[in-house]
Amino acid sequence: MTPDVSIVIPVFNEEESLPLLFARLYPALDALGRSYEVIFVDDGSSDRSVELLRFTVAARPDNARALILAHNVGQHLAILAAFARARGSRIITLDADLQNPPEEIGAVLQALDDGADYVGTIRQFREGVWWRRFASRWLNSIREHTTRIHITDQGCMLRGYDRRIVDAVNRCQEVSPFVPALAYTFARRAVEIPVKHEARVAGTSRYSGYGLARLNFDLMTGYSLIPLQVFSLSGVVIAASSLLFVLYLAIRRLVFGPEAEGLFTLFGIAFFLMGCVLLGLGVVGEYVGRIFEQVRSRPRYVVAEFLGDTGESALAPTTTTGSTTRAQPS
Repeated sequence: MTPDVSIVIPVFNEEESLPLLFARLYPALDALGRSYEVIFVDDGSSDRSVELLRFTVAARPDNARALILAHNVGQHLAILAAFARARGSRIITLDADLQNPPEEIGAVLQALDDGADYVGTIRQFREGVWWRRFASRWLNSIREHTTRIHITDQGCMLRGYDRRIVDAVNRCQEVSPFVPALAYTFARRAVEIPVKHEARVAGTSRYSGYGLARLNFDLMTGYSLIPLQVFSLSGVVIAASSLLFVLYLAIRRLVFGPEAEGLFTLFGIAFFLMGCVLLGLGVVGEYVGRIFEQVRSRPRYVVAEFLGDTGESALAPTTTTGSTTRAQPS
C-alpha cells in the first residue's frame, strides 16, 4: 500500500543518536494516525550506524527502509537518493541528531494540509554557540540579496514537501544541490512555521564556519547570476575611475612636472585592482567549475544496498548522474 507520508532521514556517523531517535520517532508517527514510511539514508558512515539501521528495518518491516550509499556524498545528495524512492504524497525531511524533535512532524504536515506545497521551519529558542547564529543571519542576508530564495533558517532540515515539488526536484540533475532552495524555486505556496529546537544528543555539528560560508557561496552561484553581474559592473566602475586617475596624473605632470610623491599610493591602487581581478576570477571559476562538474556526468551517488521492501520503489535507479538534462516545468 502506498503510504501517505514519507519521512526522509540522512544518517552520517550517528550511532549514539539513532537508538534515541527510534524511541521517539515511531511513537510520534504512530500518533498521527496516518500510513507512513521512514527512509533512512546512510551517507558512508564509518561507525555502527548501518548495523543499527539493519536492526530497525528488521524490527519495523512495514514502516522502515534504508538506503546504504557506497561512499559519502553529502547530506543533500543523500536526501535526493531517498526522494527517488519516496512514495508518500507528503515528504518530510528530518535530521538524525534529534535537534529537530520528531514530535514537530505533525505541525509540518498540518501546514501542508492547509494548502502549502513547501513548508520551511524556523528553530525557536535555538541551541548553539552565538557566533554560529550571527554568521547564519549574516550569510542569510547576503543570500537573500543575491537570489530570490527566502529561507529564514537554512540550517533546520525539518521541512515538508508536497508530492508535486518532490517530483520536480527528482527531474533535476544538478551536481551540487541544496534541496530546500531547489524545492523553493518550484513552490507555488511556500510557508515557514516555528518549531522547537533541542541540543544535539551526541557528537558535534557537521557544519563548521567554513562549511556555512561554502554553503552560502554555493547557493549564491547556484541560483543567481548576480555575483557575475556585480563584478562586471564593478569592473566598469574601477576601469573608469582608473582612467580618470591616470588623466589627472598626466595633467598634473604637465603642470607641475615629474614628481616621486604618491608612489606608494599607486602601489596600493595597483594591488587593490589586482585583488579585484583575482576575486572576480574566483567567482568566474566557481561557475566554470560547476559547468565542468555537470558535463562530466558522473554518478552523483551510488547505492550499495537497499534495505526494506522490494515493491515499486525497487525500480528506482541505483545511480544518478549529473547529466545536462533540464528539469521540466512543474
